[in-house]
Amino acid sequence: MSPLSFTRRRLLLATALAGSGAAGAQGASSSPPGDARAPGLPRPGDAMALADVALLDGSTFRASAAEGQVVVVYWWASWCPFCAVQSPHIEKLWRNERGRGLQVLALSIDGKPEAAAAYLRQKGYTFPAGMLTPQVATVLPKPKGLPVVVVRGRSGKVVFAESGEMFPEDVEGLAKFL
Repeated sequence: MSPLSFTRRRLLLATALAGSGAAGAQGASSSPPGDARAPGLPRPGDAMALADVALLDGSTFRASAAEGQVVVVYWWASWCPFCAVQSPHIEKLWRNERGRGLQVLALSIDGKPEAAAAYLRQKGYTFPAGMLTPQVATVLPKPKGLPVVVVRGRSGKVVFAESGEMFPEDVEGLAKFL
């Protein structure tokens, strides 16, 4: 039997909770009843704008250069234990697929850029990472939860969105959108 993806398990859990009447216990959201999506998480098919972002390595992620490309937007923090598990898989995806045109834009919610940059150096991560500044957040607001991954397809529309830690095979599977 093949393992269920995180998203499928989450859907099954949401369905079970909805059937037991416990779904509303997590609080209100703008999602339809039975939808286990995190508040603010875009839906596949939603248009997704990108922003120019100053990266922690001194370069700049240019939104215009990402037009027509697949972009993985990854909200994370150096202090987040779930991000610590997921970030190596984002790095592996970046290293394996950037030659095929994959773009990554990791947005740290750390309080200080120095903390985020030190963490990236310590771990040897090379994926493009910047800070979620108030200016960036006007274009790319962080959905609830950490880590959060949203994939923007070549069309400029969301093709995948997940809040919470993903399994390694699910992160690897994001390459299918290339």
